[in-house]
Amino acid sequence: MDNPLKHIVILGGGSAGWLTAGRLAAQMQQREQQLQISLIESPTLSTIGVGEGSWPSLRHTLRQIGISELTFLVRCQASFKQGSKFIGWRNETATGHYYHPFTNPVGYTEINGYQHWQSSAQAMPFADVFCPQPAVCEAGRAPKQLATPEYAQVVNYGYHFDADKLAELLTEHCTQQLGVNHIRDHIEQVECHPNGDIRALIGQQNGPITADFFIDCSGMASRLIGQHYAIPWQAVTQVLPSDSAIAVQVPYAQNDSPIQSTTNASAKPNGWIWDIGLYHRRGVGFAYASGFCDKAQAEHTLLDHLRQQLSEEQVATLTPRHLKFTPGYRKKCWQNNCLAIGMSAGFIEPLEASAIAMVELSINMLCEEFPQTRRHMDILSQRFNKRFDYRWQRVIDFVKLHYVLNKRQDSEFWSWQRQPESIPDSLQTLLALWQFQTPSRLDFIENEEVFTSASYQYVLYGMGAHSQQIKDNNFYQSQPRANTLMQQTQNMKQQLLQGLPENRSLLSAIRQKMTTEVVS
Repeated sequence: MDNPLKHIVILGGGSAGWLTAGRLAAQMQQREQQLQISLIESPTLSTIGVGEGSWPSLRHTLRQIGISELTFLVRCQASFKQGSKFIGWRNETATGHYYHPFTNPVGYTEINGYQHWQSSAQAMPFADVFCPQPAVCEAGRAPKQLATPEYAQVVNYGYHFDADKLAELLTEHCTQQLGVNHIRDHIEQVECHPNGDIRALIGQQNGPITADFFIDCSGMASRLIGQHYAIPWQAVTQVLPSDSAIAVQVPYAQNDSPIQSTTNASAKPNGWIWDIGLYHRRGVGFAYASGFCDKAQAEHTLLDHLRQQLSEEQVATLTPRHLKFTPGYRKKCWQNNCLAIGMSAGFIEPLEASAIAMVELSINMLCEEFPQTRRHMDILSQRFNKRFDYRWQRVIDFVKLHYVLNKRQDSEFWSWQRQPESIPDSLQTLLALWQFQTPSRLDFIENEEVFTSASYQYVLYGMGAHSQQIKDNNFYQSQPRANTLMQQTQNMKQQLLQGLPENRSLLSAIRQKMTTEVVS
């Protein structure tokens, strides 16, 4: 019998597990569909809790789950993220940087902004010519005002947040408001039907926990898709060699220290350092390749970087945490009645916060094309696997783009990144194409690309590349409009800088507002 699905089991908590549970439960509640959702979380295993940056898409996800933005900001010690700032990636110049903002260039679909930048505004960085957001970020401004409605924006934004606290908030909301059954147990065995489908997970305390559909959010352990089904892991160390990281939680020098508006990514010998500003602390870490740098060197690089900002006594109090991973992804995320979401499905490296974005893309596709029966599942799984094989390849191409154009000479790590044999054929083709034309929507064929062509432009031209385009009639005809848009962008910069509060000021005001509302 091809009966409707009645019970879903999600194995694993953390951001991936609880975001999946929340979106599914909220959707089923909205549709008044009778479907039980259980999440099994080991009482002995802790989440990694390092990834603390998101894309703007998380706003949509949290809103759909039904969580107040103000509650999220306060409970998760969150701050606003408006993009990424890349420091020293082109070369070793300490002051050299470029932005990848979350806002597309003004007039992006009207004109070829690159040509007009080259023609009349080369003295300014590419991202600054048609986008006001880099100036907003450089000034440490927030992306909205206190009066702006929840999840609405003045300029586009995502978040920096405490991943452990987000999991706590989602656990509370999903179990108390959305009816998710939370099971604390350690899974010892997987029991299958004759056709290979999972019938039950055998818990140490609960015994068999049966379901119709299983979602593997067990992280790097990949208990179901990896260990049970043995779906191969497609390692990509031949393209992106970073396989290690060292992370620390850094206190602010003062309680009122400014909170940066971007994830700061600083290139260093043998890797790069991320710096994420939350409300109560910073999350700082060094991503590197163990083939070029050992743990001791990595720790020295990170702590030496922090010594430029902290006293020796403050540095001595930090507790570095070493992490190890193999960059790559599963060739199939969906096997039989089991779907992998999160790090069990893939992880490339911390750059550009692609991990949580891929979680959200997975959840969105599952919610939009949810299997009604087991037979329906076979059709959807093929579509899902094809789509996400493509998406992982695009993540790899985009992350690699940040490295291939570097001119750093300080370590073998950076020179290796430029070697042609380390560049995927798909990216090599695009790089050859972009010597003659700018990245555009024609280069990316999916209706929901992981990264837009605007993102490729920000990185490509931020890293110093150039396209040898001929000035044709379209260029000359669009020149008056381009000049107008460039002036509008500069005017918008001034208006935003005058009208937007600083990050910490807005976040503190939100806390005060929440306190006042609770008291009253």
